[in-house]
Amino acid sequence: MRGIATLLLIVILQGCIMLRKPFKAADQPAAPDYANEKSWAALPFRKDAADMVPAGEEAVSDSTKPADVFYVYPTLYLRGRSWNANPGNRRLNRLVDKYPVRFQASVFNNTARIYAPRYRQARLSSFTDTKGNGEQALDFAYDDVKRAFQYYLDHYNHNRPVIIASHSQGTFICRKLIKEFFDTPAARKKLVCAYIIGYEVDTASYEVLTPCMNARETNCFVTWSTFKASRAGTGLKSHTLNKLSVNPITWKMDTLKAAGEGGILFDVNRRKRCRTEVMVKDGNLWAKTDAPFFRRINNLHVLDYNLFWFDIRRNAALRVDEYLKRTQ
Repeated sequence: MRGIATLLLIVILQGCIMLRKPFKAADQPAAPDYANEKSWAALPFRKDAADMVPAGEEAVSDSTKPADVFYVYPTLYLRGRSWNANPGNRRLNRLVDKYPVRFQASVFNNTARIYAPRYRQARLSSFTDTKGNGEQALDFAYDDVKRAFQYYLDHYNHNRPVIIASHSQGTFICRKLIKEFFDTPAARKKLVCAYIIGYEVDTASYEVLTPCMNARETNCFVTWSTFKASRAGTGLKSHTLNKLSVNPITWKMDTLKAAGEGGILFDVNRRKRCRTEVMVKDGNLWAKTDAPFFRRINNLHVLDYNLFWFDIRRNAALRVDEYLKRTQ
């Protein structure tokens, strides 16, 4: 618990520190080689952070999983000498593995093999930069993820069902990724679902891809951004505001209050799950949670996955099952 609280505090205090020098591609760290396993935070058939299974859940062999997940993690590069992170930075990679890979990517490990590329993520201040440098840094990060996904398709996929999963900067990137790879009538049939969470998504960006409207629908995407229910209707200004939020318990864009199966915060062996009641209002997800420490924090962005860990886990398995029924 102390670790994630410290991480959140660092994000708050340092996240908007700007880099004075302009973006130049030649100044950024060398590109990752996706033929090298070290360029992946998670891969099937090896031990890594995405293998985390909480108390009460049984591990599933990668050999029996019917689908794949391609997961893109959020921003943890807060400050440095370049606009984009070095994918070989051991300290940064430890943070990536310890938090998002362990608590987000792992949610899918009951039904899918997990692929999570390391990439030259843009520093957090890229989202508030007004001089065009941040935009270039984010485009640079996208290029890495696109190359990683193409490598995955060419070498790992073998026509298996695909789930795209992401959070925050990962979703900023994956909004474009699903546009390029799945936004045609034929291509969308290959997508089980895209869980693109924690960043605004606009349906006008897509020709054929649409939001999922129920828990079993496939060939579609789901998204949400989580805020404390006490702030509903206060006009929060943030790129995490999301007019397309689905309720990750009912899996509908409804206004019904619902309590799910519970979530995981930071102690995976704790038998008591944190409980959260949510509803969709004004396009965003408003939550009432008993999660400690976060009771006084209104923007629950860092918990977009954690609060609904078991609900997402069950839903991914359900959608994969539905996908297989329709395609086999």
